[in-house]
Amino acid sequence: MSDAGLPPRGPGHPAWVRQQVRQAAAELGFGLVQQTKLVTAASELARNTLVHGGGGHVALTPLDTGQTRGLRLAFVDSGPGIRDLDQAMTDGYTSGGGLGLGMSGAKRLVHEFEVESRPGEGTTVTVTAWATAVPPSRPGS
Repeated sequence: MSDAGLPPRGPGHPAWVRQQVRQAAAELGFGLVQQTKLVTAASELARNTLVHGGGGHVALTPLDTGQTRGLRLAFVDSGPGIRDLDQAMTDGYTSGGGLGLGMSGAKRLVHEFEVESRPGEGTTVTVTAWATAVPPSRPGS
């Protein structure tokens, strides 16, 4: 697992995240299309962490079920949090002048997507992508 700080300012950090995610995904056997989807989602979430959360960190965790490999990314900030998560996940909604496809678009590009946010305390967005197929769920999980 790698855990790296995202500077609170500076245009270089989304590029760094893209590079790290692409490298990790390639090492785990992701195909080019899968890599591109994950890198795109990671880029948007890193930008959100920087712009809306005031900076934070991202944790990259390689996964191996024995049948498939994956990569889990957790974007964590201590910013203002998301007041209305349903609204934030709606296509077309933007709080920063963008196209409004950030979080909802990122969700469509990965297999698993989870947001935990508390106003005034920050936000954690965790995404998981699998290199081949989503592992079957285990009974009782």
